[in-house]
Amino acid sequence: MDWIKERLENFGERIISVDESGSATYAGFVAKTEQWGEALRGWNIGAGDRVGLVADYHIDVIALVQALLACGCIVIPLAEDDRSLIEERLATVGASRLITVAAQGPITPETTQHRALPSSGAPLHELLEPMVAEGRAGVVIFTSGSTGKGKAVLLDYERMVSKYRERVRASFRTLLFLKLDHIGGLNTLFAVIFNGGTVVTCASRQAKDICACVERFQVELLPTTPSFLTMLLMSRAHEHYDLSSLKVITYGTEAMPESTLASLHATLPNVTLKQTYGLSELGILATQSKNSSSKWMKIGGEGFDVQVRDGVLWIKSAQPMLGYLNSPSPFDADGWYNTGDKVEVDGEYFKILGRESEIINVAGEKVFPVEIESFLLTLDNVKDVVVRKKLSPVVGQMVWAECVLERDEEPAVFKRRIIEQCQQHLSPFKVPGLITIADQQSLVGTRFKKIRISKTEAVAKDGDEGEDDATPQAALEQPLA
Repeated sequence: MDWIKERLENFGERIISVDESGSATYAGFVAKTEQWGEALRGWNIGAGDRVGLVADYHIDVIALVQALLACGCIVIPLAEDDRSLIEERLATVGASRLITVAAQGPITPETTQHRALPSSGAPLHELLEPMVAEGRAGVVIFTSGSTGKGKAVLLDYERMVSKYRERVRASFRTLLFLKLDHIGGLNTLFAVIFNGGTVVTCASRQAKDICACVERFQVELLPTTPSFLTMLLMSRAHEHYDLSSLKVITYGTEAMPESTLASLHATLPNVTLKQTYGLSELGILATQSKNSSSKWMKIGGEGFDVQVRDGVLWIKSAQPMLGYLNSPSPFDADGWYNTGDKVEVDGEYFKILGRESEIINVAGEKVFPVEIESFLLTLDNVKDVVVRKKLSPVVGQMVWAECVLERDEEPAVFKRRIIEQCQQHLSPFKVPGLITIADQQSLVGTRFKKIRISKTEAVAKDGDEGEDDATPQAALEQPLA
């Protein structure tokens, strides 16, 4: 892996990062990485350690991550937002150390907490044993999915970054929106720094703060989610900031409502809107959107084979994950992976309809939540909405629409008005059988994806399907075969 250090050193005085505290060069970044390496040796952290890392993006955190990987650790990125899950996830991996980076103030070895974790006495997972014995660097990402308990995806670091070794590609000034514990966030980070680009970090993921960050630091690429883009449009924050530096907005991780895409394209006509596609289990596929207003895209590229079986997308990757640490292998005998995504096909183009597990079966009729959401978002006083399934003693399942309002309205009046409009424009089985009103925060999780399963259903389920985790910068660089 010597090429990584050499690559970073060769970028010299290029700017690697910028945020409200200032900017940093690649030369400075290499020095920071070496300082963290010294600190890790002082803490007796080295090859084979499984290290939980509670942190968010900052250039010093990125340097710490690089130092951990450079010395052969297996890094487990963890989010403060998921504090209740941290102990369980550390136990799943058999973590030996925990590093916690302060959310406020300077980030240095002196201000960073670190501690050894007590051994459970249980043997390491069979997938981890050879990595630990050989001192091979790795990453464990927990899928959030949208249904049930997350899976621990074990990734080989060298395999993750090998695609950047052969040549340096053009890179955008990129805002790191997707978090450090998200495969899309990590891959975007690697794509930017190994190509000599500039990462922009923002302490907040509120729409107004992201817009302010784009304006202040002249962000060119914004990788995000359809849920965030819906919130952005509804907040009208974009009207108060200069977003003319933006060249590309990429979106993935969940299905995009047609109404959100159309509104975004009309609002930012000079920005290329690109749908991306990837999974923690498989890596990042190259994509090519038909155009900025279309949900149709080509999927594939070097190292990937794609099939559609019974309307569901199956993918075979040349560089898949090593496996799950808390679940059986999801691959069939020939190495194919069922993504769980229902698709339509038009020649070379695919259209993602939604997760097979999220389909609502109303008396035998199949309803895709994003289709209903797209319609509801066009109605007056619907600021945001998530559509889920709910059990029904009459039709098996019914459509449940949970709405966020733009302004106060008598709930009974709002519900009656929405039902009447749905009855006028939708098939009877698509009309919501239940409408509830909620606050914005209840609709999306910490990764800004719609929550499509209730808490009671989540407890009842044993697992979830793999997570769509598109990596914007990396996907932009990979041409379709």
